[in-house]
Amino acid sequence: GGPSGACAAEIFAQEKNIDTVLFERKMDNAKPCGGAIPLCMIGEFDIPESTVDRKVRRMKLISPTDVEVDIGDTLQPNEYIGMCRREIMDKFLRDRAISYGAEPITGLVTGIEVPAGHATSEEQYNIKYQAFEAGKSAGTASEMKVDLIIGADGANSRVAKAMDAGEYNFAIAFQERIKITEEQMSFYEEMAEMYVGDDVSPDFYGWVFPKYDHVGVGTGTVVNRPAIKQYQKAIRERAGDKIAGGKIIKVEAHPIPEHYRPRRVQGRMALVGDAAGYVTKCSGEGIYFAAKSGRMAAEAIVKLMEGGKRLPTQEEIERTYIADYDKLYGPTYTVLDILQKVFY
Repeated sequence: GGPSGACAAEIFAQEKNIDTVLFERKMDNAKPCGGAIPLCMIGEFDIPESTVDRKVRRMKLISPTDVEVDIGDTLQPNEYIGMCRREIMDKFLRDRAISYGAEPITGLVTGIEVPAGHATSEEQYNIKYQAFEAGKSAGTASEMKVDLIIGADGANSRVAKAMDAGEYNFAIAFQERIKITEEQMSFYEEMAEMYVGDDVSPDFYGWVFPKYDHVGVGTGTVVNRPAIKQYQKAIRERAGDKIAGGKIIKVEAHPIPEHYRPRRVQGRMALVGDAAGYVTKCSGEGIYFAAKSGRMAAEAIVKLMEGGKRLPTQEEIERTYIADYDKLYGPTYTVLDILQKVFY
């Protein structure tokens, strides 16, 4: 039900001969995320600007000795980096997919039964899940048989586990949403800050990103995940008076994939977004690539299904969706990987 799943479901739902089901554990879930999206995503995915909390036009990179460098000077007057809350943007994308005909299920997928010959046959997959109803805390054990699965279920993907997609290294990101005064908030009206130094992270950066009526303050690391709270304390101290006295209103933590999964397609199961490992090094940006991969996977598979007349093979999905995605974005991941190694 995040950007990758919603954007895939939107494409499938517009094909009248394909029944589309969209799973989301909690429809109003505020998923932990820095929330930055590139301007191109607004137009490409027809996202209303009302989903964007803040338009960042100024960015500062702050050194270990607190030397500030403006890094947003390349933005044109009409350009910005959008800062959003996932609970707002995800709902918009999900609701649009539902409006096209996707069936939403509030449920937690607990397991997937994969037929032994699924790579060469058309045997169905059996999804086991807990279905939740409003007003009830306990779910109801349920099952559903399906022909094809798009795994858009994040870094801890159960789909990836079911299809034996292999492991990947990951960073841990930690963020606190902090409510600060209106005067303090005015400083971050169009400003985002990125802090570097071993105190805030030995291999990433710390950040202060503006949100609707608060700031997101966080950091991340791969090499020393147990020390994440120590680094979080340091980023709060580095931000200093700019967030002093602020009230922590939400604490969030989540894994960030460091590279692609070894296997992204098995049979008629395909991974997209964080589940596939589509997060860029250096910046940690993944929202756009989640949405893009979900759309690209769905478009390729819909075309292969010829209006619902046939099911695609693993080889066909790899030859279209995987090959096209890697050709389009492979160089980007490579360059940003190099930059992260050099600068962090």
